[in-house]
Amino acid sequence: MIRIIFEVLLALALIGSSTFGWMQYKSVGASTSQVSELEDKTAEAEKKLESIEEELKHAKEEVEAAEPLKSKAQELEAVKTAFSGGEILKDLEATYSKQKGLSTERQLGMAAVRQLTLGSKDPSTIEAYRKTLEMADWKSRSKAVCAAQYALAAAGEKIKVMSECAGGDAPKDDHAAAGKDDGHGKAGAKDAHAAPHWDYEGPMGPENWGKEFPICAKGKSQSPLDIKGPFVKVKVSVAPEYKNGQLKILNNGHTIQVNVEPGSKVRIDGLVYDLLQFHFHKPSEELIDGKPAAMVIHFVHKNAAGQLAVIGVLLKEGNENPGIKTLWEHLPAKEGPEVAPDKVMFNPSNLMPRELDFYSYEGSLTTPPCTEKVKFFILKTQVNIAREQVGAFPFKKNARPVQPLNERVIETN
Repeated sequence: MIRIIFEVLLALALIGSSTFGWMQYKSVGASTSQVSELEDKTAEAEKKLESIEEELKHAKEEVEAAEPLKSKAQELEAVKTAFSGGEILKDLEATYSKQKGLSTERQLGMAAVRQLTLGSKDPSTIEAYRKTLEMADWKSRSKAVCAAQYALAAAGEKIKVMSECAGGDAPKDDHAAAGKDDGHGKAGAKDAHAAPHWDYEGPMGPENWGKEFPICAKGKSQSPLDIKGPFVKVKVSVAPEYKNGQLKILNNGHTIQVNVEPGSKVRIDGLVYDLLQFHFHKPSEELIDGKPAAMVIHFVHKNAAGQLAVIGVLLKEGNENPGIKTLWEHLPAKEGPEVAPDKVMFNPSNLMPRELDFYSYEGSLTTPPCTEKVKFFILKTQVNIAREQVGAFPFKKNARPVQPLNERVIETN
């Protein structure tokens, strides 16, 4: 009996200890699970904290970067407030109305004042900026071009802003003179990254210039012309006063151009125009009674008001031309920067005829952007050039086709 009781007690003890052990095991397992869960939550919290710290860092940087913008915005608001009354605009328009022609910079200034006074979408503001684009030369007036393009784009106008404006580089006018505002000849080699591109043939030949340069297609006073009667007689004097200077010649990918040192000029009815450069076209861009000459030289001038005047000298096949012989001896056969041969001097008057009778008309640049209000004087007397000299010119053809006369008249002295 005692043995039975002992065995029962022993069994109860074993059961109790097993139960206690099982309970302890369950408790430890639960704690381990809780610890693991807490560790996961801690890791997640640490990641969120790192993300928040990174966001705070970026926010701080944005605030610091915004400070100068805030200052600029305040400055702009102050300027807009000063112009909002309209008195400055009235005074400016009254002053400019007395002038025969505005320079590109004044035209841009007029547009800016209208924008500050009337807003960017005001029709007169848009008109002024578009006028600036028509007047501006794509290289020497690159800042004006970019400013006008940005203003028109901001106003919602359909216009392509050149990539060079965004990149800070000046747009390249394929015919702009070296460091000079002539709007008709290029200083150096054509930039491979310049946009928009144009050429004398192919997808961007003359018939497609208007896609990138609207005035080339829409202008009503474009050059060159087929010069034929009837003519209007005028009494206008044209007196070139060219000087000897260091020869500076270049192949810009579209023509051969000679940049001229300061001092050479032409007097047109007493008004002085400085000679900036001269360049060649083959065949001649101007026709006389429907017939082209072998080549033409365009002498590009500009007066103090920024107005352009071009004297055209037609070249006919004949005897060798001594002046062109000098130029061709230093002719850059391939596109590249300006060349200034050591101790080689040249006088542009060597290429002019003695007789200065002319045909005259109101035209445009014959290359993009085809800016208008350019006065042309095409000399009646043609100058000789040897067939071999014509053949040595490195461009097979670089002449724009003749344009419609429209309502213009051709004058003669």
